[in-house]
Amino acid sequence: MTGIATVITQQSRLGPGRLVLVVGPSGAGKDTLLGIAKAASLGESGIAFARRVVTREPSLAEDNLQSTPEAFRNMVTADEFALHWQAHGHSYGLLRTIDSDIRAGRTVVANVSRTVIAQARQAYENVIVVLVTAPADVLASRIAMRARSSDGTIADRVSRTVDGSNDADYTIMNVAGRDDHARELLKIIRDQEPGKK
Repeated sequence: MTGIATVITQQSRLGPGRLVLVVGPSGAGKDTLLGIAKAASLGESGIAFARRVVTREPSLAEDNLQSTPEAFRNMVTADEFALHWQAHGHSYGLLRTIDSDIRAGRTVVANVSRTVIAQARQAYENVIVVLVTAPADVLASRIAMRARSSDGTIADRVSRTVDGSNDADYTIMNVAGRDDHARELLKIIRDQEPGKK
């Protein structure tokens, strides 16, 4: 009976495209690397960068869609999200439109919380997790430069940092040149195996 259940679960997972999940602590530089990688891959029809729906004010560093908490709850009830989560007092979600790209065989790239990794692996056939991180002092410095008080204090955000290396297929220690690390991320997105963890 267990074998039958396993086969059914595997058949129901969405594919054949790849879902590249970029995770990491606040201040790790995920959005910066994603922005460079996105610009470098313009015109590549096989790659799509998902926009998150977020219940806070827009940021210049992010390509998010803003929502009110009430509208977000309504979207959850209507099952409009492929993945959604809570972090730093806000709600985040990826719209189900990513499923069309996955079905078409494209690679979808998204900045998410590590709390949805297990759910994503259950829902999609080909999930790649990339951990972007940096030492605590670097994280604190980058968070301070944002001056985004709605996300809580710097000390709180750094203290909430969780090691996600056990969940990651690749790790990028984002402390050197951002262009070099963005190229590393882009190789992963393009499935070029830059050096597995």
